[in-house]
Amino acid sequence: MKKTVLLLFSMLLMSCGKDKEVLLPVAQETIVAEVKDHSPIYFFFNANEKDTLVEVNRNNSISSTNWLFNIDKRLPLRKVILEIKKLQNKKDNSAHKNEASENYFTYTDTVKKNLAFIPFTEIRYKLEKPDFNIRHFYLDRNDLVHYDELVFSKNQLEEFINKMPNTRLYFSYDKGMSFGKYIEYKLFLKKLNITQKGVTIKTKREYIY
Repeated sequence: MKKTVLLLFSMLLMSCGKDKEVLLPVAQETIVAEVKDHSPIYFFFNANEKDTLVEVNRNNSISSTNWLFNIDKRLPLRKVILEIKKLQNKKDNSAHKNEASENYFTYTDTVKKNLAFIPFTEIRYKLEKPDFNIRHFYLDRNDLVHYDELVFSKNQLEEFINKMPNTRLYFSYDKGMSFGKYIEYKLFLKKLNITQKGVTIKTKREYIY
């Protein structure tokens, strides 16, 4: 019973002092199990007629702490990234910033029935299509991967990369996908086993378009 209550709590976060809910992404694994000395930031889903709005509660964002981004999985990725970039800039430019502090996305591990975390401190987001000379995979909202004129299933991505010649590769994402789908991709990409020598995956820059 205790585990069931914990799972429900972690899947459905409530912002302190506010009667609002955040439906977290879910997965079946834990990347980071515990984060100490943290400040929670909430991204609420707010439907306004045909538009989806992002409402951010950043009141508790203390720059010297680790930040936990509790983001509703239904929100469109592009709107989420716009707000994330603002918060990244705020922390980077704060006089009280702790260089050792990290930023984490939160999600629910449905196997271990706990709240889990993915660090993304070093990622810098570009809300644009990469230049023509940047080799990148475009991941769409339907689990398809686009590379130049080729389109294939994400389950073929590992094999495809391991047959490539020497190159630096980036990942870009469909701006219209949900944040929940984005987290699903992030966890999927962490499990890729890249054995091809000379192939480098650049993880500190992502493109959203």
